Amino acid sequence: MSGRPAPERAAPAAEGLRVLVVGAGGIGNPAALALAASGVGVLRVLDDDLVEGPNLHRQVLFGERDVGRPKAVALAEALGARFPSVRVEPVLARALPETALELVRGVDVVVDGTDNFASRFLLADAARLGEVPIVHAAAVRWEGTCFVSGPRGRPCYRCLFEDLPEGPAPDCASAGVVGAVCGVIGGVAADLALGLGAGEAGLDGTVVSLDGRRGELRRIKASARASCPLCGEGASIQSIERGRYTAPACGALGRSKALPAAARGEGEGGGGAVEALAAGWRRMR
Repeated sequence: MSGRPAPERAAPAAEGLRVLVVGAGGIGNPAALALAASGVGVLRVLDDDLVEGPNLHRQVLFGERDVGRPKAVALAEALGARFPSVRVEPVLARALPETALELVRGVDVVVDGTDNFASRFLLADAARLGEVPIVHAAAVRWEGTCFVSGPRGRPCYRCLFEDLPEGPAPDCASAGVVGAVCGVIGGVAADLALGLGAGEAGLDGTVVSLDGRRGELRRIKASARASCPLCGEGASIQSIERGRYTAPACGALGRSKALPAAARGEGEGGGGAVEALAAGWRRMR
């Protein structure tokens, strides 16, 4: 990262903080662990998927005994055993257009660890419309990224990616992901979420990218687009409409074949976003 990493945040800054983690997978696990260890007031974990054996190498709070159990429940129990003073709320559901605004409006910060573009756009739109800061986190192969959209919602996810992409993008199911990369990115996402919750200035538009092969963690700033349909001048997106989060190729981005913006549980996909952001900071080196 350009400059030294942010210092460890004092526990008082996290007290009373309500955080929603969407996706209890490879990124959601370490992010939730770091947030709970920091002493947040309420940690809400949204996921409707089950623990699977092949994913345990990157889902560090699960063990063999958890295979077949709901991820959100297993994660809540693991955190509750370690941090009994933290209120962990498992939510066995998906982020859907009908519920997204309600989900984000009930918390102070959102950590997006979903595995497809449709879910990311849905959460980005809901966070902007609900005026809630959000950290988008993703990892694939040896690379990972975090992107911050602050309480003003500008720049936002649509400033980087205008709309759902056409055609498939790599995800960890097809391209693989290094477990340690998920751990680092999950930790960075938690750190950024705590900074947002503490009102730290200057986080809007922050992009943190990890190149695991080089061992490099870099930090750059993204710029808002004046023509962005979500946060730009004369923004056209003023509500959540189901049709906006479906596309013929979206099933290739996650594990849901009929994709109504399902926040599935892998929580470390979105490889197309990772690769695009990583390419951006490579050009700035």
